[in-house]
Amino acid sequence: MFYRLLFAALFRRMDPERAHRLGFGAIRAAAAVPGGARVLQSALRPADPALRVRALGLTFPGPFGLAAGFDKNAVGIDGLAALGFAFVEIGTVTARPQPGNPAPRMFRLPRDRALVNRMGFNNDGAAAVARRLAARRDRLAGRRSAAPAVILGVNIGKTKAVPEAEAVADYIASAKLLAPYADYLVVNVSSPNTPGLRDLQAVAVLRPLLTAVREAAEAAAGRHVPLLVKIAPDLADEDVDAVADLAVEIGLDGIVATNTTIGRLGLTTPADEVAALGAGGLSGPVLRERSLEVLRRLRKRVSEDMTIIGVGGVTTPEDAAERLAAGATLLQGFTGFIYEGPFWAARIHRGLRRRMVQSGLRKESNR
Repeated sequence: MFYRLLFAALFRRMDPERAHRLGFGAIRAAAAVPGGARVLQSALRPADPALRVRALGLTFPGPFGLAAGFDKNAVGIDGLAALGFAFVEIGTVTARPQPGNPAPRMFRLPRDRALVNRMGFNNDGAAAVARRLAARRDRLAGRRSAAPAVILGVNIGKTKAVPEAEAVADYIASAKLLAPYADYLVVNVSSPNTPGLRDLQAVAVLRPLLTAVREAAEAAAGRHVPLLVKIAPDLADEDVDAVADLAVEIGLDGIVATNTTIGRLGLTTPADEVAALGAGGLSGPVLRERSLEVLRRLRKRVSEDMTIIGVGGVTTPEDAAERLAAGATLLQGFTGFIYEGPFWAARIHRGLRRRMVQSGLRKESNR
């Protein structure tokens, strides 16, 4: 309740990017206080064994994690995990640093509790992020009483300036640098904000891309690095089927479903106001139905032990339970974090615990 009042009085009146910087800065500052992250985790981290999920060869303390996009540069992993997220996915990271699209490039639709963004993969580049992750690993290794380990996903995308013909080499460059620090790796071919990126979802292009990234990642890390692909909700059903079949064919570890949409249907915000915001990916509760449809379609075509991360319109414990019942192994959120505040993940897990215990919706995977 306090956060909603704060949001209405302050953050809603502020440029969304500036509000993000201030909020994220506060999270990082709280975690930087000696013992701060550990205290927060002890109160907010999912602890009930009923919530644990075995997937990607890892044991997740709960099913709900933070989607890529919030921490693009790996600067606040431990602070975010301390807020109750079972895992944190950083990025999207590109091989080369890039500033992203011109501002303003993020917009709120409060009536729909939604966001439109055209950030354009603004990030410091794979080399800088890799150095940051190496320093973090060394720092944590030197602590005697560190907070519990955080499961870390790394999301990689194509550098905007790189032509499609050189996309595979661009992804490989990121994979080589970042895979040694990743618990799992996600190939993002579905953001609507990098020209031509979604063309990489075509199976004929996607097959060699995923195969090459997997080989590069495992060679660099010296171990199996679970590899997933993130797809768009705007794919036609037959293309969703084709991606699912490809994932089975090449033994992919999982699929993240779904990214933001370029569609604008189902909004209560007046159409002229939405149109005035311009292009960008739409996220929030409006995405729920299509993301759920894609999830169900994928689950029917892949094996039970393939991990599917359900994301897009997951806002409440009811949404989370519905997604798990539909076949998701794990869940992610992003937009709800903006509207619901810092204890959102903990509330999702508490609500899920009640429902999962009652209805037996717990999902496990051996991969």
